[in-house]
Order: sequence, then C-alpha cells, then structure tokens
Amino acid sequence: LQVFDDAGRDVTPHPLFRSDPNAAVSRQGKLLASSAYFGDTGSGTYGSSSTSISNTSTTESILDETVEPGSRRDTTVSLSDVQGRQEEIKEELTKEDLDKSVDIYLTETETIWILDMPSVAVSVESEDAGRILERNRIYADICKNRAGNDRFVEKMMQTINGATKNKEVQCEQIIMEDKGMTVTSWDLYDSFNALEVKPMSKAEGSGATAGRSSKPRTTKEHDQTMPVSSHRGSTSSSTMISESSVLARNHEEDECHSEAILTSEKFQQDLFVMERILMENIFQPKLAAYRQFPVLIDPAVTSDTSGTVAAMKEAEQKEHGEEKNDKEEQKEAFTDTSILSDVNKMLEEIAPPRLERLWSHTCDLTNGHSVSSMAWSKVNPDLLAVGYGAFDFKEQKKGLVCCWSLKNPMWPERTFRCEHGVTALDFSMASPNLLAVGTYDGSVAIYNVRSCKDAALLDSSESSNKHTGPVWQLRWVEQDRSATGDGKAERLACISADGRVTEWLVQKRLDCTDLMKIKRTESKKKKLPGEKERKIEALISQQAAGMCFDFHPKDTNFYLAGTEEGHIHKCSCSSSEQFLETYRGHKGPVYKVAWNPFSTDMFLSCSADWSVILWHQDSQTPLLTFSSTAAVVHDVMWSPKSPCIFAAAKESRVEIWDLSVSTLDPVISYVASPREKFTSVLFATNTDCLLVGDSKGEVGVFELQNLAAPNGNKVRPIRKRSTLVQYFIP
Repeated sequence: LQVFDDAGRDVTPHPLFRSDPNAAVSRQGKLLASSAYFGDTGSGTYGSSSTSISNTSTTESILDETVEPGSRRDTTVSLSDVQGRQEEIKEELTKEDLDKSVDIYLTETETIWILDMPSVAVSVESEDAGRILERNRIYADICKNRAGNDRFVEKMMQTINGATKNKEVQCEQIIMEDKGMTVTSWDLYDSFNALEVKPMSKAEGSGATAGRSSKPRTTKEHDQTMPVSSHRGSTSSSTMISESSVLARNHEEDECHSEAILTSEKFQQDLFVMERILMENIFQPKLAAYRQFPVLIDPAVTSDTSGTVAAMKEAEQKEHGEEKNDKEEQKEAFTDTSILSDVNKMLEEIAPPRLERLWSHTCDLTNGHSVSSMAWSKVNPDLLAVGYGAFDFKEQKKGLVCCWSLKNPMWPERTFRCEHGVTALDFSMASPNLLAVGTYDGSVAIYNVRSCKDAALLDSSESSNKHTGPVWQLRWVEQDRSATGDGKAERLACISADGRVTEWLVQKRLDCTDLMKIKRTESKKKKLPGEKERKIEALISQQAAGMCFDFHPKDTNFYLAGTEEGHIHKCSCSSSEQFLETYRGHKGPVYKVAWNPFSTDMFLSCSADWSVILWHQDSQTPLLTFSSTAAVVHDVMWSPKSPCIFAAAKESRVEIWDLSVSTLDPVISYVASPREKFTSVLFATNTDCLLVGDSKGEVGVFELQNLAAPNGNKVRPIRKRSTLVQYFIP
C-alpha cells in the first residue's frame, strides 16, 4: 500500500524494522520474517548475535500476545507453524491484490465502567415508583418523630467488608522429656531457706558469732544421725539468718492474711450488721419510745429483782399476816377497769405537755456545719436525709448530705460531699432511690442513695438555664392525674434567689424551664390626710428573690411563693406572667410557707420579722399572727396528725402550738443552749416525734409527751365583725 499527498509525494509510513528492503508484507509477516532471518544468521559476529537474540525475544513476546494462554508452553512449535503460513501467504498474494484498495473501519470499543453511581431519581411511571414512594413516606415520619427521642442518633459511615482469610501456622514439634532426681530432706531444707536469706554486708557477716553448730542431718543409707558441726562464722551466721527470716516471713504472712480479712467485702458486711445490732441494743429503750412500743427489761435484772421481791413478800407475810386480807380487799376495789382509766385520764390532764429528748444524729463529719434542710424518704420511714450548709454569705463552707437510719443513730448510712453548701433536698416518690439536692451556688444535683459512690448521678453544671442564685427550696411534685393518666409521674420544681421558679426535666442531663419569674410589686400604703405624695424609688432589679414555695396538697397546679420583700404570691403553673393573689403581711423575708394538709384553704408563713401568720387563701388579710418572742423564725411545719398543731423553729427556741387550746401562747417551748440556734423542724410521719436541726450540725429527736391531738379534722370558718376568725372543732 502506498500513500500519496496532494502534491503527489510518497508519504507511505515505513516500518520500524524490515528484514528485506524489497519485500513488502504485512506487519505480522515482517516480524516473523525478521525472526527467521536473524535466526539463520545468528552465528555471525558478537553484535549480530546479540541483535538476533533480542529480536527473537521480541518476536516471542508478540507471539505470546497473539497466542492463547494455554498454548504458551509450545512456543517453538507454534513459531515454526506461523513461519510456514507466512511463506504460503507470500506465494498467494499477487500484484493485483496489492493494488486493490482496502477499506479500514474504526469502531469504538466497549465502555469500561470504573465508577458507577446509580441515580437517586426514579421515574414516576416506573414499576418501583410505588414502593419507593412508600419508603420515602416512612422515612419522613421517622425524621418527624426523631426530635427529642433518645433512640435516634445521627451517624454516617462507609465501611468495606473485609475478605475472609484462612491462616495456618506451622511450628516445630513439641518434644516432651521426663526427668527425675533424688533429693534428701536436708537439701530441701537448705534450698528453701536459701530463698529467704537476704544478702548481708561484710560488716554484718564479720560481726556474727562463730562456733555455732548446725542442725543434725539424717541419711537414709546408714539410717543414723550424723551431727555436722562447723566452727566457721559464715555457717553460723547463715543459720541465724535462716531462722530469723522464717519468723519474719511467718509474721508477714499473718499480717497479710489479717489485712485481707479486714478488707474483704464479706467481713465489711458482717461488721455493718454487727454495728446495727449493737446500736439497737444500746438504743433499745429510746427506739421503743420513738416507735411507741413497750420498753423491754433485761431478764437478768428482772430475775434478781424478782428474787428480792419474793423474799420481801415472805417476810411481810410473816410479820403482817393479819393485815394481808385488808390490803387485798382494797386492791380488788381499785382494780376496776373504769376506775383505772379515769385515773389515767386525770394524770394525763394534770401532766403538762413537754418535749423529751431521745437522741441526736451527729458525728465527726457534721461538726461545724449547720443543718439547712431535712426530708424523709417517701417509701422507707426510717431513712432521713439531712443537708448541711450555711445561710450566711460570709460563712460558706463545703456542703454535705447525710442519710441517717434509725437502725444506727450514731453514723450515717450514706454521705455525699458537695462543693458548695446544701440549701435544700427532697426524696422522689416515683423513684425512691433518687435524692434531689440544691446548693448555694444555684446548682441542682440528683444522687442515687443505693450507690456507695460519692458522685452525683445528674447535675445542672452543663445546663445553660441554671440558677444564678441559691436554690432555697426544691420538691418533687406529682403531676395531675387527669393530665398524665398515671399518678406516679413526677416533676422536680425549685425556687431560687434569682427570682425564678423552674421545672427540671430529668433525662440524660438536667435542663429546666421557667414556671414563673417573680416580679417586684409596689407596697400599698394608705395616704394620710395632708401627706404629700412620695416619689417612687427606682428598683435595682425587676425580679424579687424567691425564698420558699409550697404546692397545693390537692391541686398541684397551684402553689405559693414567698419572696425576700415579704410578699406571698399565689401562682399557677398554667400562667407564668401574672400572680393569682398577693398576700401582704410580713415586713421581712418569708422563710417558709406551708399548706394545712387537712384544711387545704389555710396556710402558714414564717418570716424574719419574728412572726408566724395564719392565712386563708380567699382573704388577703392575716387571720392570726403568732409572735411570742423577738427571734427570727426559720421554719414552720404542720403536724401530719392534727389540723390544729404546728411547730415553729426560732433561733432561740422551738415552739409547739395547738390552736384548739390557745392562740396566744404555745403549749410547748423548748429553749436552746446559749451557743446553739435552731434552724429547721420536721415531724415524724408515723410517730409522735419531732426532729429539730441546729447550727452545730446536730439533729435532735424529741418525743411529744402529753400532747392530746384532736379526734377530728373539721374546720369551720365564721365571719364576725368583718374579720375572718378560724375556729377549730375537735
């Protein structure tokens, strides 16, 4: 074939290698011919020989590409066959065949896909359109319900499944050998002691006494004892060191064994039970008085006293035989049950009510702390949680929470240390093991009392809405049954000095929402005749500091909130903008408000103005004001057994008021020691006892004696002379 350009010049491409310039064959024929040519002339000079070899290898490589992989073994045979075919082609081709025009067609090879990314869009008319639309709808529903659900986590990953591999390891064969040796008893003794001997210095070795004989050794061959003595100092010193090392080792083993026993969990549990048994034996009379059980008497004491009493009776019978009949007649006359009951009633009426101290919950950990709050467990009436902190800003210390049990009044069952003073705490009803704690820095933490760990289960340190002032009170509140459908659902509410009443959501972390932001209110003062109008003072802060709150015992949607400016606001959880009512009567900060559990329209409040006020929710004027001494009232609480009895904790004394007896003076007044201030009170849930916390870190347990509680709980309000007077009907 020849190629000519437009000018008529021959521009036919020449082959890279041609064996014969006169021959014009195809590319395959040229290569085969060149290989045959150089194969014949391969025995020439050194240069031609090397050229022949290189071209032969090139020819073989081209043949390898054209021949199938299975026929590469017979390379020499196929090469000869191809050369024969080339000669046949040379003979068949003529000049006319060479002058013929040949058409060459260029076709595109098949597309090789390196990366295939299927389309994410499908035609609506395709067969899979319905199935894909259904999957998209399900995914949209899942994404819609994902907000706030803990079961969904956003993650993206792409992994490749690794190919399975079989791995085999071959090692040398393990050879087992049996060896044995004969050892005498003294060899064992010396070898064992040699391990215990510590290396000695030369000064210690030279100071050893020489001339000591070693222990006698016995041989089995002669069956006789052969004492072996040595007068060298080294042998004597080694023997002494061996004996001392054995004694030291035995002593160390005993110490290690004793330490292992003391630190074992089983021994600790046994000590725990033993301590409880001892405490119950020691405090048995006081615990019986607390639970209102009869006091048990020691049998040994009773047997001794019974013997003496019997001897005295026999002597009296001998001396006063005649008077015995008269005394028995008098005794029978007074053993009538009706008479005895009347006598007991008279004695109870004559004896005045009083507080009898049983014991105090105190230990080395609580010394120097002030009792800030107390709370009973909602399920276990023997478990008491006490918070320790300081109310003064200048006297702040690290806080402490102790869980006391009546089974061991001398040491707490659990202790939790806090970075700041504890100001409030409360047990949960739905989860009795959860204890919520509020601190002076505004943090809220939840502890698990079943765990022995000191760390909090949840805290508000990561919350962006946490309080900026002290949390003065918190409480677990049961939600409305109609709203939730389950009476055990609870919410945690607290009030703080930053003027916010918040509700905390207990999930993976604590977060809160505001129920109310307490705003300052102007005091309503009557203008006297002829008095000029006073200018309104500018307020430093628009929010009033919250000090205490209490939810209504029947409808937890309503609650009372006491403020630092002396006002009490009635609020609703449904409205966070305005107050339902405002009660003005105190002239100082309100430290505690408490609804009456029996008459749910009445509530008490105590303040720093030395007074305790009784309110009715329908009237904004106080019903009764109790002010017996000039002292700050820190806490007040209604009795869980009577609608007329309440306790008030003043700095100098604890007072028990019975409104059915007197509204002017308390029926019981217990005075504190000179360096002691009472800070909180708490009634026992199932007994007639009162718990009082003080500034020294002690929680005193008192028994209410000779305090007759009314049989009923009815309350009748009567309006007289434009003043609402409260009469309690027993």
